[in-house]
Amino acid sequence: MKIRRPILATSIALLAALAPFAPAAEEPKPLPAIKVDAAPLPEGGGRYSFAPVVEKVSPSVVTIATSKLQRRNANKNPYFNDPMFRRYFGLPDEDNGDEDSPKPPKGGGGKKRLERAGLGSGVVVAADGYILTNNHVIDGADEIIVTIGKDKHEYKATKIGNDPATDVAVLKIDATNLPAVIFADSDKTRVGDVVIAVGNPFGLTQTVTMGIVSALGRKGIERGVSSGATHYEDFIQTDASINPGNSGGALVDAEGRLIGINTAIFSMSGGNQGIGFAVPGNLARGVMESLIKTGKVSRGFLGVALQPLSEDLAKQFKMDGTNGALVAEVTGKSPAEKAGLQSGDVVVEVGGKKVEGPTELQMTIASMAPGTKAELKVIRDGKDKQFTVELGERPGDKGLAAAQPPKATDPDVLDGVTVADIDAETRKQYELPEGTKGVVIANIDPDSPSAEAGLKVGDVIMEANREPVTTAKQAVDLSEKLKKEKKVLLRVSTKGASRYVVVERKE
Repeated sequence: MKIRRPILATSIALLAALAPFAPAAEEPKPLPAIKVDAAPLPEGGGRYSFAPVVEKVSPSVVTIATSKLQRRNANKNPYFNDPMFRRYFGLPDEDNGDEDSPKPPKGGGGKKRLERAGLGSGVVVAADGYILTNNHVIDGADEIIVTIGKDKHEYKATKIGNDPATDVAVLKIDATNLPAVIFADSDKTRVGDVVIAVGNPFGLTQTVTMGIVSALGRKGIERGVSSGATHYEDFIQTDASINPGNSGGALVDAEGRLIGINTAIFSMSGGNQGIGFAVPGNLARGVMESLIKTGKVSRGFLGVALQPLSEDLAKQFKMDGTNGALVAEVTGKSPAEKAGLQSGDVVVEVGGKKVEGPTELQMTIASMAPGTKAELKVIRDGKDKQFTVELGERPGDKGLAAAQPPKATDPDVLDGVTVADIDAETRKQYELPEGTKGVVIANIDPDSPSAEAGLKVGDVIMEANREPVTTAKQAVDLSEKLKKEKKVLLRVSTKGASRYVVVERKE
């Protein structure tokens, strides 16, 4: 087997001295008095009427009306303007800068003024005026009005904070002795539990619908947030009717305790089709407390790139099943690296809680505060290992460039793959991050096993069968050793993001 290479292949003492001059840290704001009833629902004992539950919950559910500064726009119906549902009705976003969006007629625009932009729902969670709702309900609003109670008293609300990643927002109104909802422990919610949704669909205040919990842990739901943003999703799915205007309303259990904030629907028509989603109450409460206390959401950070386990990968890493999160890469100087985690480890438990896959691990770590010491159970080479990781604070998400590097020629190495050493020229040519180690794929036969496994030009092979690959010559030597292997485990980096790939050779 041949290979052709492309041509040119603060010190503590200083900090201590400056400490007296550092500004005093802001004291965290005190949290409101929130009621939580963590007991699970009793077994059996059906009801003939849920009127007592509705009477208990309804006073805590409010109407949220948002207004935006905009030019006069005739024939606007705010009841159909819940931002989450605009895409279902084919309506453009206002003032979005889109050249194809309708523009006011010349000479008729005039000055902007506050106009009703949307209607949604919210839930009173503390007697002194704290309200939970969805971020998309109040996003971009210049004025937020909360209507509460049978007398429909209106309050101008202040936005305390919002978190697009979970679609949660916190409002505050100047009021006292409000009827606050009681939280349940949403982690104890079960598929099949009876649930009641309370909200204001289409502006019809205090509308109640009933259903059951259809599924738990739903992910990948389109919520109108930036596709490049990190989403923390663990939705409760229900068949209780959720329609435009329900967003931000309450999903409660048969005891009237809050288990979720209604957020979205899956619909082909824009109306309810029996598939609705709610942010779990525990997740919403954690975000709310962080926003109130510090003005931001601080999430735990492990510092690993993860991927799910396929059956092939599970066999390669000596796993009995596909449950767990495979560590594809450990970030340098991260909490994970300091604790001793390595690529190829499979995280199966955090704090005694089973990890089914990468999403569960990400959600669990993100729900922990920075500085928390997380106990991780890891499978390494088929053996159990325990690690204690002191979590850092998650940094901002960074996008990755998606430019395709130019293709090289002469496929030959590793069954149709041509590789090259990484030097200054290839680093620039293939836009490789600094510090990338391995050999870069300069060309790949589209009919090769490696291409079928998803490898592309510009990918960097870092390991083959758990053995590091550092030079093209070493890749040639390894390819000779791997000729008799039916399956080869490669560790590959794409634009700095690592993953494991099983390449199965053709017969």
